Amino acid sequence: MYRLCPMRLTCRVAVGFALPFRWRTAVPVAAAVLSAACATQPDGPLVRLDRLEPLPTRAAMSAAPLRVAIAAVFSPKGTVESYQPLLDALGQRLNRPVSLVQRRTYAEVNDLVRSGDVDMALVCTSAYVQGHDAFGMDLLAAPVVRGRTVYHSVLIVQASSTARSMAELEGHVFAFTDPMSNSGRAYPTHLVRQLGKTPESFFGRTFFTYSHDDAIRAVAAGTADGAAVDSLVFENALARDPALGNRVRVIHRSPPFGIPPAVVGPGVRPQLREALREALREALLGLDRTDEGRAALAAAGIDRFTMVDDSAYDSVRDLVAVAGLQTR
Repeated sequence: MYRLCPMRLTCRVAVGFALPFRWRTAVPVAAAVLSAACATQPDGPLVRLDRLEPLPTRAAMSAAPLRVAIAAVFSPKGTVESYQPLLDALGQRLNRPVSLVQRRTYAEVNDLVRSGDVDMALVCTSAYVQGHDAFGMDLLAAPVVRGRTVYHSVLIVQASSTARSMAELEGHVFAFTDPMSNSGRAYPTHLVRQLGKTPESFFGRTFFTYSHDDAIRAVAAGTADGAAVDSLVFENALARDPALGNRVRVIHRSPPFGIPPAVVGPGVRPQLREALREALREALLGLDRTDEGRAALAAAGIDRFTMVDDSAYDSVRDLVAVAGLQTR
């Protein structure tokens, strides 16, 4: 009996029968070689045949990763926490790996969609409006949150602040979220213009946080005296950290706007564009049909996905025009 140490296998050489003469000398030589090889333990990892795992399916091995960009509504860490389970569930439905792509600004995500460097994106409302009107960004589906496909811009201040309206924030420090944000820039700019001012002449100082949860934290910490944020993000932040409710409060709530959608762009692999679009839409719409999908949706604060029409975003188009903002 000779042990092949690198694989922990046992092999036997039968010698109880007559061997041809030329083999009789070969067997002892082979035995000596095997014994010498087994005298030293291998340097590399051992192959354990008693601990096998199934290989990936042929389809999963051959499929290129689905590249999904998510606009920085949350901070990078918050985006991963909220959306990674959703992307994992999406990958299971599509039987292919999913790669999360993040960028600092909404404009950078739109650039990825335009160029086809991502296959799908979750974008904010004004980013969708800009992308649709500028280069043909296409709606896939929209999330349903607490039974609705709308959200609001909420104007927040510190809990100790005496301000009760935007007018009382004149001369103070204000945090915008993103230059292309509807709730975090276009709507508060609209409120200021209603007062006959511009943000530059109205506020003492402004800055961009590039995410809504960071804008909430800026107000809570006193870095900013006020900010306007996505109501869904604000409610999510309070659910994760109830103590925030003692540090910030809402002083104004906008009319409803169409909810940030899931989209694809015109550059998404032209030869497979229609098939990919329909596969993505079907996967999104079917996430709530399994326990795993519902759990992933819940982690992102979403009930399910549904179809929406471009007209749901007309109020955002009107607001951006009235606010006098360039969305690019």
